[in-house]
Amino acid sequence: MIRLGQRIRLTRREVERFTKITGIAPVNVCTLDDLAAYVLRCKAHYWGVSRETQFLHWLIDREYEQCRLAA
Repeated sequence: MIRLGQRIRLTRREVERFTKITGIAPVNVCTLDDLAAYVLRCKAHYWGVSRETQFLHWLIDREYEQCRLAA
């Protein structure tokens, strides 16, 4: 992730990873708040309590944290 002040830009690799994990492309993600909202939308889309859902949420959280650490 590239950060300039409050604005961010996901790298091509990050976009590909989020899309591969969630099946939903992170479109119009320009701030950290946008990224957090995207993560919440993805988790809401894949709502549930199964082990698979928990694993998917963990993958999403892990990718999100890696982006935040890079910023």
